[in-house]
Amino acid sequence: MTSKHEELLRVTDLKTHFTISGGILGKNKSVVKAVDGVSFYLNKGETLGIVGESGCGKSTTGRSILQLIKPTSGSVKFKGEEVTNLKSKKLRNLRSEMQIVFQDPFASLNPRMTIESILKEALATHHISDNKKERRERIGELLNTVGLNSSHAARYPHEFSGGQRQRVGIARAIAVNPQLIIADEPVSALDVSVQAQIVNLFEDLQDSLDLTYIFIAHDLSVVKHVSDRIGVMYLGRIVELSDKKQLFKEPLHPYTQALMSAVPIPDPEAKKERIILQGDVPSPANPPSGCPFHPRCRYAMDICKSVAPREIEAKPGRFVSCHLYDESAKQLSKTKDAMLTH
Repeated sequence: MTSKHEELLRVTDLKTHFTISGGILGKNKSVVKAVDGVSFYLNKGETLGIVGESGCGKSTTGRSILQLIKPTSGSVKFKGEEVTNLKSKKLRNLRSEMQIVFQDPFASLNPRMTIESILKEALATHHISDNKKERRERIGELLNTVGLNSSHAARYPHEFSGGQRQRVGIARAIAVNPQLIIADEPVSALDVSVQAQIVNLFEDLQDSLDLTYIFIAHDLSVVKHVSDRIGVMYLGRIVELSDKKQLFKEPLHPYTQALMSAVPIPDPEAKKERIILQGDVPSPANPPSGCPFHPRCRYAMDICKSVAPREIEAKPGRFVSCHLYDESAKQLSKTKDAMLTH
């Protein structure tokens, strides 16, 4: 097994902004900051969970890392190599090492192609098993590996259930022997009973194929089950990044605390404070000044309204972007309050 201390991926200040048009003749331009300064590292053999509400930028982050969406700025280094400026040929070669499993398996599989053709296309693109017999054997192995039968190769996507289609999507991802797989909400479109089977499949494949995952989801229970570390996203930014156990034991960021308070607990008689967030998630086209969470935060200070918090290591291995843990920011806020009082 690979050591979990060997770095595979490093993302630094990644930004992906989209310009949208509006008004008469589309003359009014605005910028949607879908991803707005995301940074993290990922070690080999590790699973990093990314969680947050819908529209927070989770999926765009994953696609930007793979260069399926061209990021506006920032750095993505895979095995020490910068991938944001790679030419198409080198990027195509890199695709065999970085793959994605999409949320909707039906939408991501060509309905006019058999499962054999879908998997054969992936193998042919990356020149794997060029011999026809070897390729057919490889397809059978892949289907067996993900819990399907090799006889399923002749079927079309509509002949499968949602869970089976997702297994095909996973087979397509592992067909090219990747090191990194970005799983983009891979179980959210599935029945609860099937979700556990797919999550277990991901874990089995990680052990047998030595895979590294970025697991994107909005369900905290799923992320808790599969992840080593968890990044909590809000409005295009990671506001907290922590070891899984510590995050669930003691969430630091007010947004993380609110998310955790909504997780059901087994004991119905146990008392648990439910933190109700006021208002809706702001639009990424018009984010609040300062800390993007301050309009909904019960601890918001004056400084939160005007100054964006920097990421600090609040505790060993625990990173949070919040003025509550920044002594210099708190001191500045106290000084301003004192000046206004006098």
